[in-house]
Amino acid sequence: MGNHRNQEQLIVKIAIVGDVHDQWEEDDAIALKQLGVDLVLFVGDFGNESVSVVQAISSVDIPKAAVFGNHDAWYTATEWGRNKCPYDRRKEDWVQEQIDLLGTADVGYGKLDFPEFKLTVVGSRPFSWGGSKWKYKDFYQERFGVASIEESTKRILGAAKSAAYDTVIFLGHNGPKGLGDHAEDPCGKDWEPLGGDFGDPDLEQAIAQTRIFGKTVALVTFGHMHHKLRHTKERLRTSIYISPEETVYLNAARVPRIIATENNRLRNFSLVALEGGVVTEASLVWVDKEFAIASEEILYRRSTEVVPSI
Repeated sequence: MGNHRNQEQLIVKIAIVGDVHDQWEEDDAIALKQLGVDLVLFVGDFGNESVSVVQAISSVDIPKAAVFGNHDAWYTATEWGRNKCPYDRRKEDWVQEQIDLLGTADVGYGKLDFPEFKLTVVGSRPFSWGGSKWKYKDFYQERFGVASIEESTKRILGAAKSAAYDTVIFLGHNGPKGLGDHAEDPCGKDWEPLGGDFGDPDLEQAIAQTRIFGKTVALVTFGHMHHKLRHTKERLRTSIYISPEETVYLNAARVPRIIATENNRLRNFSLVALEGGVVTEASLVWVDKEFAIASEEILYRRSTEVVPSI
């Protein structure tokens, strides 16, 4: 597709890479090039503090933005994780190594302006575990100077306020609160007790306030809550939610994201078309070993139906 002007409307083709969990290969970068995407967004969970995966992703030669997930601080953020840590934390800091590798592409508690696309990507709380409870207290205080959900909201909102463009995309590891409280909803709680909204309240509040000061929130994309549900095999998690403001919320976590068959190797990406600052289509594609699209699932298509005037 490529970004270009079509009847004075800028069209941007965006790829979203769901939870990686150590499934990233050189062919992924080639596939992104073959798909002809303009911008790549990573929702985190690259691995359990997998520095090598982050290093490979940092070399992707396409405009990109990323946030870190809870697994990216797996041996650092919690006491039980620190007890399982495979390296000497007095000598090494794999969390900081990942942050350094991504550099400006890391938008957690920050933003990245893309002049060529006339949009800004704003990152939500990095390393989010999900839910309304404030977790990793020591981790967030030490690394970011953030001590509560309220302070976290202010950090996200501050980044959004500094956006150079009116069109904003929010990128998070976990999605916002407010997308439904059923187990099958984009951020629904799929374990006992079954049901409940496991979205992040700081992201929800930051999005709402960003709209109030005049920005257009075109897309909110995230992962964390995998598409396969624990309580049933009859259906998958709902990937898409459309708000009354026509913001598209997309859970891009399709795990495992690479599947090997007897004679093929398939890898998934979520694709979003943004036209004039509005999402017109979202899909999930599986790319084969020849870098062709083996299957495509249309998740959302904006209605172009024109209501006749009376």
